[in-house]
Amino acid sequence: MVLMIMIARACDGLPLAASLQEDEQSGRGLLDYQNQAKMLFKKLTPNSPTKCSIETGPYVFHYVIDSGVCHLVLCERGYSKKTAFTFVEEMAAEFSSQYGRRVDQVARPYSFIEFDTYIQKLRRQYSDQRGRRHLHQLREDLNDVQRIMMDNIDDVLQRGTALSDLENKASGLSMMSKKYHKDAQYLNMRSTYAKIAAGAVVTLVFFVYFFIF
Repeated sequence: MVLMIMIARACDGLPLAASLQEDEQSGRGLLDYQNQAKMLFKKLTPNSPTKCSIETGPYVFHYVIDSGVCHLVLCERGYSKKTAFTFVEEMAAEFSSQYGRRVDQVARPYSFIEFDTYIQKLRRQYSDQRGRRHLHQLREDLNDVQRIMMDNIDDVLQRGTALSDLENKASGLSMMSKKYHKDAQYLNMRSTYAKIAAGAVVTLVFFVYFFIF
C-alpha cells in the first residue's frame, strides 16, 4: 500500500507536490516520515542514484529521479517493490508532461499541489488487484528491481551518509569486476603464450635431433 507521495526538485529539495493519508495501523499521522522525506531531498546530489529504496521502520521509501525531479513514495514493507516503482514511474511521466517545463521557474513550495488529483486517481487504479496485475503485464520490460540500491534511513540521515555514497559503492564494485576480468584475460593470454612457447621448443629440439645429428 502506498501511504505517502512527495515530489521535489532534485537540485535544492524544494517540495513541488504531495499526497498524504493517515497510517491507520499505528494510529498516527505520517508527519515524521514526511520530515524524513524532506531531509532526504536535501541530501540529493548530482551523483545520487536515480533509483533507490530506503528502509525506515516498518516502511520503505522508494524514489526515482527523472528530469531533475525526485518522485518518492512511502510503502509498507510487504508492498511489491516492482509495483511501487511502476507506480512512481507512471506518476513521474505524467508530472513531467504537465509541469516539466515549469519546474525550474517556481520558488514557492508545493506550487503543483493540484497534482494530487491525478495521484489520487492513480492510487485508486493501483488499489484494484485486477488493475495491478494488468499493469504488471504491460510493464514486463521494467528494469529488474533487485538491482535497485537499498539502504537504511539511519545510515542516510543520522550517520550523515550522502546518497551519492551509494553510487560510489556501486561504481567501486563495477571497477573491481572490470579489474578481475582484465586480470583473468591477462592470465589466460600468458597461459596461451606459454603453451605456444613449449610447442616451439619441442619442435626445435625435434628438428635439431633428426636433421642435424
